[in-house]
Amino acid sequence: MAILDGKLISNIIKNEIAEEVQLIKLKNGKTPCLAAILVGNDGASETYVASKVKSCEEVGFQSELIRMPSDTTEAELLFEITKLNNDPKIDGFIVQLPLPKHINEQNIIQSISIEKDVDGFHPTNMGKLVQGLPSFIPATPFGIIQLLERYKIETEGKNCVVLGRSNIVGTPMAILMSRKGYPGNCTVTICHSKSKNLETHLLQADIIIAALGIPEFLKGNMVKAGAVVIDVGITRVKDEQSKKGFVLKGDVKFDEVAPKCSFISPVPGGVGLMTVTSLLMNTLKAAKNK
Repeated sequence: MAILDGKLISNIIKNEIAEEVQLIKLKNGKTPCLAAILVGNDGASETYVASKVKSCEEVGFQSELIRMPSDTTEAELLFEITKLNNDPKIDGFIVQLPLPKHINEQNIIQSISIEKDVDGFHPTNMGKLVQGLPSFIPATPFGIIQLLERYKIETEGKNCVVLGRSNIVGTPMAILMSRKGYPGNCTVTICHSKSKNLETHLLQADIIIAALGIPEFLKGNMVKAGAVVIDVGITRVKDEQSKKGFVLKGDVKFDEVAPKCSFISPVPGGVGLMTVTSLLMNTLKAAKNK
């Protein structure tokens, strides 16, 4: 069993990005800039955004963080997005999800300029992804692809099960794993809450990508020997013995599943770090496109 080390690969990619940023600065004096809008004070979102700001500093990006209160109206948020769409110094930006329930997330996603949609959630970018056209790949699936590629994990002809069908991870991940090329060329099955005979599908899988958001859902008896398991889930679970009062759990019961795997990604230290790094890769691409 080998660990898919998100920290190691993330640092390698960030060093590559930093070198490109220096070349861009020397060529035209421009520094890539990533902005983020954070509405409210969700704990997990605060942590994620802080990680993005820190990562920008590490690679030489400029970054902007726009904080808005939880009672921000949809109209106020749309106005802020319009400002970023029209700001020439901003290469890419994200609106941190989830948003307060009174704001329609789809309206917000569709209001972001496709040239600055470094989260890759806009329907136009998703449509390009489906058709195999150049686009911004959603950050978490992009990070998973990088892990598979950097560890040279064979995917052609393999059975891949994606647990979860969200527009952010599950659906784009299934598209990427089934497309022509590497990583890809898999036979992909998407499983979800309505799937029947779930264990049968999982036990046939050479690659499992768990993105349900249910802590320790995937157990040892659901995985065949030699499988590659990618754990996308990250949930705060209360733990009175922890100094923080919680521990982070993935969708995989690691102690049971890991001994059966050829490769497995841990939580924390796996996909989460790659998600932030992939956002930087998309921002660099946006800056170079300009």
